[in-house]
Amino acid sequence: MSDCKHKHEHHEKCPSIPLIGEPAPEFGANTTNGYINFPSDYRGKWVVLFSHPGDFTPVCTTEFMTFQSMIDEFHAIGTELIGLSVDSLASHLAWIQAIRNDITFQQWRNMAIEFPIIADNTGEIARTYGMIHNGASDTETVRATFIIDPRGIIRTILYYPQSIGRNITEIKRILIALQTSDAFRVGTPAEWIPGEDVITPGPRTTADVNARINVAGKNGLGRNWFLAFRHISPEMILAKITNRKYIDSDTKKHKKHKK
Repeated sequence: MSDCKHKHEHHEKCPSIPLIGEPAPEFGANTTNGYINFPSDYRGKWVVLFSHPGDFTPVCTTEFMTFQSMIDEFHAIGTELIGLSVDSLASHLAWIQAIRNDITFQQWRNMAIEFPIIADNTGEIARTYGMIHNGASDTETVRATFIIDPRGIIRTILYYPQSIGRNITEIKRILIALQTSDAFRVGTPAEWIPGEDVITPGPRTTADVNARINVAGKNGLGRNWFLAFRHISPEMILAKITNRKYIDSDTKKHKKHKK
């Protein structure tokens, strides 16, 4: 029986985990880059806070090297990376030294991991963020990813099982989509990549609905009123959030995946 079910039977409230739209829980922690107060030390930045099941594990090693290979791309869109596992600081330091000295993956070797890795020996931070799923392990985290905005608000949560590596390019795409949505007050359709049409907000009054129907009719779209698109060029997006070369790089990656 899970702890939560047991508490429910005794009419006790189960501890909550943070959800999209809520403030990221605060904590202080030692990391491989020094002590941090989170999220206050990262105000004004987007953050990808991600957990990994353990140091010296194969899938985690490939994820860390991929995150590091894209760190300039994340920085270009105002985003910092932070890793976490229920391991000691000494274990983290030994692992990243092993990555630098011993590991080759894809075309990368002698790679220095520059982003901080939180030492969460007790698992307190991991449990606060709902990163430990008892059905998978009582002590190791699943591959949880929290995207947190510059105000310290959680905007996206992703969970992967321990055996499956994350799609880091998709995490970057989500960040660009969130920043585009915030900057232009639009939505993004399925499979969206920068340069493709975005979705405009739905009508709020009957007059707005009628206006949409008139426009749709003139454009040969029948009486569609609830789904309308707008084009925002990569140049307009980059003016808000990033450098051109990283928008181009991201677009090429996703076009390849769509084929």
